[in-house]
Amino acid sequence: MPTLKIIPLGGLGEIGLNMMVFEYGNTMFVVDSGLMFPEDYMLGVDFVIPNMEYLRQNQTKLAAVVLTHGHEDHIGALPYLIRDIHVPIFGTPFTLGLVRHKLEELELISSSDLHGITLDENLRLGPFEIEFIRVGHSVVDGVGMIIHTPCGTLVHTGDYKIGYGAVGGMTTDLNKFARCGEKGVLALLSDSTNVEKEGYTISDKEIGETLDKIIADSRGRVIVALFASNVARIQLIVDIARARGKKIVISGRSIEVSANIAKSLGHLTIPENMEIEIEQLTDYADDDVILITTGSQGEPMSALARMASGIHKLIKIKARDTVILSSKFIPGNEKAIGKIINNLYRKGANVIYEKISAIHVSGHAFREELKLMINLTKPEYFIPIHGEYRHLILHSRLAKEVGVAENKILLAENGQIIEFDETGGRLNGTVTTGRVLIDGKGIGDVGRSVLKERRTLSEEGMVAVTMAFDEETGIIMYGPEIVSRGFVFETETGHLLEDAQCVILEIVEEVPFDTPHRVDKIRSKIQTALRQYFFFTIGRRPVILPFIMEV
Repeated sequence: MPTLKIIPLGGLGEIGLNMMVFEYGNTMFVVDSGLMFPEDYMLGVDFVIPNMEYLRQNQTKLAAVVLTHGHEDHIGALPYLIRDIHVPIFGTPFTLGLVRHKLEELELISSSDLHGITLDENLRLGPFEIEFIRVGHSVVDGVGMIIHTPCGTLVHTGDYKIGYGAVGGMTTDLNKFARCGEKGVLALLSDSTNVEKEGYTISDKEIGETLDKIIADSRGRVIVALFASNVARIQLIVDIARARGKKIVISGRSIEVSANIAKSLGHLTIPENMEIEIEQLTDYADDDVILITTGSQGEPMSALARMASGIHKLIKIKARDTVILSSKFIPGNEKAIGKIINNLYRKGANVIYEKISAIHVSGHAFREELKLMINLTKPEYFIPIHGEYRHLILHSRLAKEVGVAENKILLAENGQIIEFDETGGRLNGTVTTGRVLIDGKGIGDVGRSVLKERRTLSEEGMVAVTMAFDEETGIIMYGPEIVSRGFVFETETGHLLEDAQCVILEIVEEVPFDTPHRVDKIRSKIQTALRQYFFFTIGRRPVILPFIMEV
């Protein structure tokens, strides 16, 4: 009898890169295909995707990619997957709307195979049968999955929260999770992102009341910046604007795309004549309009960043403006967000953000909600997913507190194979996984050594040495010319580079003309000598680039 394998290729031990393989016999499918934004040390990198080598090696088995929701950390790597492997992609209408737009921009839509899913129809993939469960999250149309397999039933929560008073009715279907638990669950795979947060997430209703009060107290324009995919929050602001007789403007490329998709699917309702174009703002009094835009994470070219720096073509921040950053600060973005907030204050605006007002609710379950999910589904085995390693550890401990046996908690990391058969579940072996860095059009051509060089260049600078020798006599015909970038200000420390030229000339004299591979030896000696000289004289280790030729 074949074994059931669950193989995380990304998303365990990190935030983002979510990709998980489910495999039985000659059939496998993938849940999500996400990216991660670069960490501080990844200089110049645009974003990161999972290593998909295991999928390439087994592409004849790959039946589908099934998506839980439309956030970039769950769909962002799809273009790189379908470039190599033709595979059907399944998702809810809003999720597929975002995917379709992404693939159209990259001119990949013609080679894609997109299929919609609904909550009342099951998806059959060989020995797997998948039911979908509505889950509440910070994006509409999110789903969890009940995965029926020959070894038993698995529950994959996706990203979820158990909140009440959600806008648009996008609440987690607790009854369906509970019914599944009554029938028997082999393993629960549950989102661990907010396991450090005690209690329950606050409700969207509370957020709405706070936003309504801020807007009511404002005496100028209100500018709300949020995640483009947070359609429920957009609807919340639209409802507040309608109740207060205000017009709204939706501005920013990504948020306009998201809003248009949501409107076409009925997830976003804006009364007729209420929405105006950004060019019409001057036709209305400042306190009659609310502008909904992007840039809550400090993105340098976002609409809000351009407003804060004064370079937006149509919006100039005024002294009575109120700017609301209705999202959490994602770790790593704090400095960029802080810069925007400071610039907005300098222009006289009043700025409201999460640290000083409850204007954002997380899309991920807090501890009491995580406990409730375990109690509802009553799994035999528990597998924490979606989170850094400490989150997985804490979620494992939480499961033990709730009553899951310690030997039935499977704490896995990326690449580890979680295996089930008639004798039970265990970790058994590994597959190739890791991170692939995307830099421009380059895929995976930036590795550890390149990042190390970039870091050295950013911290220590570069010194380039150019020389030319007569091929027949070995006499210097040009140079040595020394140019530095990011190392020293040449007019201030010209003597340093002049002395470096003397070091180079001494090396040339030390290597006789008839020495085999003379130019290569000179090049190597120059690198070593200049590195030692600069460190001794100024305490820096620039990258040394000798360009030496024979003519």
